[in-house]
Amino acid sequence: MTTSPNPNKNFDELGIAPKLLEVLTRHKFFHPTPIQEQSIPPAIAGKDLMGIAQTGTGKTLAFGVPMIQRLAQSQGKIMGLVILPTRELALQVDQTLKKIGESIGLRTAILIGGENPAKQHKALGLRPQIIIATPGRIIDHIEHSRLNLSKVGILVLDEADRMLDMGFAPQIKKILQAVPKQRQTMLFSATMPQAIVAIAKSYMSLPLRVEVAPSGTTVKSVTQELFFVDGKDKMSLLTAILNQYSGSILIFSRTKFGAKKIAHKIKTQGQTANEIHSNRTLNQRLEALEGFKIGRYRILVATDIAARGIDVSGIQLVINYDLPDNPEDYIHRIGRTARAGRTGHAISFATPDQHGDIKGIERLIKTTLPVSPLPALPKTERPPINSSSTQQKQTHRAPYLLGRSQRPNSQDKNNSYRRRRNKQRPNRSSGVRQWSNG
Repeated sequence: MTTSPNPNKNFDELGIAPKLLEVLTRHKFFHPTPIQEQSIPPAIAGKDLMGIAQTGTGKTLAFGVPMIQRLAQSQGKIMGLVILPTRELALQVDQTLKKIGESIGLRTAILIGGENPAKQHKALGLRPQIIIATPGRIIDHIEHSRLNLSKVGILVLDEADRMLDMGFAPQIKKILQAVPKQRQTMLFSATMPQAIVAIAKSYMSLPLRVEVAPSGTTVKSVTQELFFVDGKDKMSLLTAILNQYSGSILIFSRTKFGAKKIAHKIKTQGQTANEIHSNRTLNQRLEALEGFKIGRYRILVATDIAARGIDVSGIQLVINYDLPDNPEDYIHRIGRTARAGRTGHAISFATPDQHGDIKGIERLIKTTLPVSPLPALPKTERPPINSSSTQQKQTHRAPYLLGRSQRPNSQDKNNSYRRRRNKQRPNRSSGVRQWSNG
């Protein structure tokens, strides 16, 4: 099923106000994507909505345009709240909403970790029409009596499945209990696990389900490739692949320490690269992301914190240096390429003992990943073993580490001890208490 804009459909057929249509046209948004086409009309009508679509399909406009239009119509009586899993995604959504809401002088406030709470409190004092936030920071402001959600009339849970994967379920439950019951709720997610369905049943009113791609569907314009490789040969394989591509490349590591190590190794090879993970400050992450966008860095190494937080057009290649912990994350990772109707390629590395993990991914995406033969990899040369130096090292080893035949005789040890002791005994032959010079 296509996720590209429909050339036979225009935004002016979706019930959007003329002033917003002018803004969309000015920013070269002419034709809606499927999720926008199906979501915008009922959302403008104020209905609750469950949107299921893979990443890169235009979900921000799908909820952003209706939200801005309804807030303008309310004349300040209600406000909007958008909850997202990561700081980067929150900043990107804020950027898009400001671009579309410029015609009504839209005011927003971003509540995310890594920024001064006092600065955010000041932004809240300017009476924003939309708050864009991560769950943990919302709870922080509520507990310190800096945030009142009593005027929230439109609530959006974006990347809801990812938020649950990251352990935000308790915070989301508190937020849903803090906002008014009479409100419009829009939930967007790439997958629809039972936990999401439970939220819909408990906190939404007869939600309309909009599904533009079955849960677990990958972008058709992404070609996929798989290498089975020993862990010690991964870096050699990565080097060989990086030399085959000239475009921008996004590499995923399972851990933040792995991402740092990979980025360092790549830079020592003369490549322009940076890293993005939870050990980096917010400013460092933003600089890395912006540098990747403008081409300062050809390669970005990231953990899954960025799987849905990177909205960069034109990524040529995604490499799964490590397989993700969850098969669903595979879809989100490779969805970073082939965005906005473009084509892209995804390569995954799997060790010989990860056949089960590959089967789990294949069951989810309902296709078999094509396995490619390994290219010729440079062998890691070990220094030759010098038998004489080895023997010399062994003689300095502790006795309990040596073989039985190499250990000193116990009788020799006792004799050596006696000689040292006798040298230190006082000389009693002269009747004068003296110490020997030995």
